[in-house]
Amino acid sequence: MPEHEPAAHMPPPPESLSAEARAYLASLVPLDASQPIDLAMTRPFTEQIQAMIGAEQRKTHAVTVTEDVVAGVPVRRIAPASGAVRGKVLLNLHGGGFATDSGSLTENIPIAALSGLEVVAVLYRFAPEHPFPAAVEDGLAVYRALLTDHDPRDIGVYGTSAGAVIGPQLMMRLKAEGLPLTGVLGVFSGEPDMVGTADSLRVFARAFEEKVLTDAKWSYVDGADPHDPLLSPIRGDLSGFPPTLCLSSGRDILLSGTINLHRALTDAGVDAELLVYDALPHAFWSTMLAPESDDAFKRMAAFLTKHLGRR
Repeated sequence: MPEHEPAAHMPPPPESLSAEARAYLASLVPLDASQPIDLAMTRPFTEQIQAMIGAEQRKTHAVTVTEDVVAGVPVRRIAPASGAVRGKVLLNLHGGGFATDSGSLTENIPIAALSGLEVVAVLYRFAPEHPFPAAVEDGLAVYRALLTDHDPRDIGVYGTSAGAVIGPQLMMRLKAEGLPLTGVLGVFSGEPDMVGTADSLRVFARAFEEKVLTDAKWSYVDGADPHDPLLSPIRGDLSGFPPTLCLSSGRDILLSGTINLHRALTDAGVDAELLVYDALPHAFWSTMLAPESDDAFKRMAAFLTKHLGRR
């Protein structure tokens, strides 16, 4: 979903941010919460944004992008133009409020180039037409297919926003089905508890953003029980999760969820790291071309590659 300026009571961002980041934040404008979200218009718009930002990213990250179908699920394969490292692969679950594609390119072009690995971005089915667990099942189908020629320790899963929700849900589904978990997990600004409203959403979101996120959540949950650990992983047993990087930012609407998941993972004995960027908004790395985004992608890629093959 499109970003907008933070809540009116927030102070201006600090001078420590890059000029590019400050210019990006200054360009954000509030949107009207009274207007319904028209997905017929929003989905093509987000695809256009993906293409535009992705084209800019490809000026500094040489990759190939191909469309494919794996286990009946459409995917995008993003790989280093020089060729990907064999035997290891990353599976991405993109953001977009469960209802649009706001990341299958922009989350993955830098990661593929920096990691040297192929990224398989799952173009999962959208809510509200296909609520939970459709997206998880699509991710599971692609993961099962990757298991036919990859050791699970050589497969990494990561996602931003909605994808950072679906990723932990996929881990819980793997545990429930007795399947091996992945070698590493990236949770880049997600909400592991679908029951209530995170404090950071109340603090940082304007009316439009809070409405969008709340509506998107309940469209995804639909008739499922939000207390179910398959839907709210933090309410279940997190032991056995792979090494996990939890990444967010200081003015992120999903900061609370990301922090809470990190604490729960460490309580469960999981090797988990928390990285929070100062003063930036939700999922800034996937929409903002700035040094802070470059730094975030470098740290994501380093964590993912460090842990693959080690469990």
